[in-house]
Amino acid sequence: MEELNALKRRLKTILVENLMLQVGADEIGDDQPLFGPGSLGLDSVDALQLVVALDKNFGLKVPDPAAAKEVLQSVSTMATAVQRNAGQGSEPKRSS
Repeated sequence: MEELNALKRRLKTILVENLMLQVGADEIGDDQPLFGPGSLGLDSVDALQLVVALDKNFGLKVPDPAAAKEVLQSVSTMATAVQRNAGQGSEPKRSS
């Protein structure tokens, strides 16, 4: 759980730094919508920057607009996608 909270904090920091938001990372709710009414007010350019940031920071590829709509709903949905992507990699090598 602590790992998930740390990931969400990192995602919020990425949002603020990459999109130059006028709010602090601690002011963004985990389940606050990123787009649309009652949201942070992001637009399509922000979405593109966010997709690039997710790939650069986490190796998460968002292949198409449908996937972006699912992944970029909130900090929580991004964190879930990052965790799912990390789980799809090869098993970590263990030293003997």
